[in-house]
Amino acid sequence: MKKLLQIIFRKPIIWLANKLSSRPESKAVFSNLSQLQQDILKGKAEKGPLLSCHPESARYIIFSDQHKGAKDAADDFMIAEENYMKALTHYYNEGYTLINLGDCEELWESTPAKVIEKNRLTLLEEAKFLVKDRYYRIFGNHDLEWNYLIPRNQFLKPIFGDKLKVYEGMILQMPYNDKTFDIFLTHGHQGDQRSDGNAFSKWFVAAIWTPIQRLLDIRMDTVSDSFDLVDLHNVVMYEWTLQAKNTFLISGHTHKPVFVSLDHIDRLTKQLEKAMLEKDEALISSLQDSLAKRRKEYEGKVFVKTMAQPTYFNTGCCCFSDGDITGIEITDGFIRLIKWEDGARKVLEESPLYYLFEQL
Repeated sequence: MKKLLQIIFRKPIIWLANKLSSRPESKAVFSNLSQLQQDILKGKAEKGPLLSCHPESARYIIFSDQHKGAKDAADDFMIAEENYMKALTHYYNEGYTLINLGDCEELWESTPAKVIEKNRLTLLEEAKFLVKDRYYRIFGNHDLEWNYLIPRNQFLKPIFGDKLKVYEGMILQMPYNDKTFDIFLTHGHQGDQRSDGNAFSKWFVAAIWTPIQRLLDIRMDTVSDSFDLVDLHNVVMYEWTLQAKNTFLISGHTHKPVFVSLDHIDRLTKQLEKAMLEKDEALISSLQDSLAKRRKEYEGKVFVKTMAQPTYFNTGCCCFSDGDITGIEITDGFIRLIKWEDGARKVLEESPLYYLFEQL
């Protein structure tokens, strides 16, 4: 029966999904991001926490898009799990607060019960941060079900306990030179008509649409699988920051790391151009190797973007096909784009926070 249903409904459902999952529209993205930011600033606790912290004492690690699956052929997280677990051990021991920025679990392809069962050890490592009050969790479009009390209580509560809350976003407020700067964190699926509409549409995706996709074995993530959509989405998110006063935005969702408004592939390309001009053969070789390793991420890319203000960041993801993971650190007065590769931490980019504040 399941095979028959797949044959009958698969193409119409994919057509409908593509119809609803249009390109991100600036108007929708701007409106939804601004509304969420204002809700948090006004103290609507159910939307997300507003935390005050000093740039020199803040200690956060931000990961997103693990997409923990069912440990089957469709599980993108499985190959990256070892790096992720080693990273968690490091950050727990070093006193960091862990922020999981959405799509932590892959609930479009697998049921919550199966995902929790297969990833129990990893989830318990995350829960250790919560015991120390050093854990925040944001929902994304692929784990939208955690936005609702019943699935949270049924599947997450037995691991995380009563302390766990799941938010749409959060804001870190930092003082500098008699001003206050907001570091606004959210998954980044704002403007997605399927999973960021009104309350009914969100419920429909979580309760009806996702189970249909599981039944029909439909795998789709139109943003992370489409390079032009990824670039467009990152650009639109960046453009939103230009009209948000004293605000920096950190998101996930696109699986493509961005640091101070320039994606990592663009930065490597610019570094390679400079190394070629300087005829630095060792650096040329190293940069070419790095670019080759990430070829799938920028295949089809035809231009290099240069964004003027350093206001937008993207964590990348924790499910790269080679097992690497990327994230954003905020610690000791710095913000850093980091990668964990072969169990070791590597800093890809870094900037003092005061430098960013002075640019606005």
